[in-house]
Amino acid sequence: MLPLLFARRYLFSAQSRSVVNLISGLSVAALAMPVAAMIILLSVFNGFEMLVQANCSAFDADLTLSVREGQTFATEEIDTTTLARIPGVRAQSFILEQSVLLEHNGRQATATLRGMDDAYEEVLPFGEALTTGSEAVRIGELERLVIGQTMAHMLAIRSLADADVNIYAVRRESFSSLLPTDNYTRRRVPVGGAFTLDLETEQTSVLASLRLAQELFAHPGKASGLLIRITEGADTERVRQAIKEVVDERFRVRTRYELRASFYRIMTYEKWGIFFVTLLVLAVASFSVVGALTILIVEKHDDIFTLKALGADQGLLRTIFRHEGWLICLLGGAAGLGVGIGATLMQQHFGLIEIPAESFLTKSYPVEFRPTDLLAVVAAFAAISCLLTEVTVRSMIKKRRNKKLRL
Repeated sequence: MLPLLFARRYLFSAQSRSVVNLISGLSVAALAMPVAAMIILLSVFNGFEMLVQANCSAFDADLTLSVREGQTFATEEIDTTTLARIPGVRAQSFILEQSVLLEHNGRQATATLRGMDDAYEEVLPFGEALTTGSEAVRIGELERLVIGQTMAHMLAIRSLADADVNIYAVRRESFSSLLPTDNYTRRRVPVGGAFTLDLETEQTSVLASLRLAQELFAHPGKASGLLIRITEGADTERVRQAIKEVVDERFRVRTRYELRASFYRIMTYEKWGIFFVTLLVLAVASFSVVGALTILIVEKHDDIFTLKALGADQGLLRTIFRHEGWLICLLGGAAGLGVGIGATLMQQHFGLIEIPAESFLTKSYPVEFRPTDLLAVVAAFAAISCLLTEVTVRSMIKKRRNKKLRL
């Protein structure tokens, strides 16, 4: 308690106002800014990660079943009735995906056409992403397409009233270099709706009925994947293992994150890259504590002589100034955490800062505060602060022959 009492007096006492107190205050501010920046930057990155994951989840199911070799399989090879009985399985939907060429009024664009069955909406509710028209890809015998807003601009589609699109799919079973036009299956299908998601999905993905996709790609009764939605709160890994026991070994079951493993891995690397860059800034800012402690120890040399004369040993003196450094770091860290957490939560709940550009995804900067990030920042800050304080105190409080400071 005695070392803490001396440290508090040196920092807060009204009778000891000097340039040291000013430097200590500046050190507190210098520490608070990078700590707040770390919290805010990590939270903003979490927000963008959450936004991207939400957009990806509109096309990636909780679990996706596909063949290990090849592209398609017969739908009757999967016992959907048995799969439906597995605890945690909520809905299933067959899809068939392949590349196509779209053409409208002389404009062309390549895309991935996803044919989906009638249960698709139960697996991936798509209505929230729809901005124009309807999400229905088939009304009776009438086939329709649902495309992205960006794709609509690329094809110069201005109105759904005049939005018939020619679809060209390669006939893989018979290819002739003499008659190139005979190598494609062509269908003219109206556009019934448009959706808004991330730019890549809008540029490359087109939704159609499973029946139309099977006709275009000459794969009757076949699919390229089975999308599975699990019930809320169910253990994804346990459900996946149960599905693996039901299906043949030729099939593999992957989660949403495994489908885009490289993408999520890159996002993780970027996040912690930002963390270590801001940590370097924090380490540089922490050297202000070194300066404050150095000046304080030099200024209090009379107090050091007095304390030594009263019987204080070297350990006590080190502890006093060590507590002084810890108090400066504690005040700076607390102020930085308060500002960072407060700003993050205000933006998360109220969206005060808007993105200065037209965006179909969000109007304000997305943020998400995570306690794990807070723990990482606190641990890193505590390690740097304790290390610098200890090194400074040990190097300054020692025998100085030229000033006769023998402790």
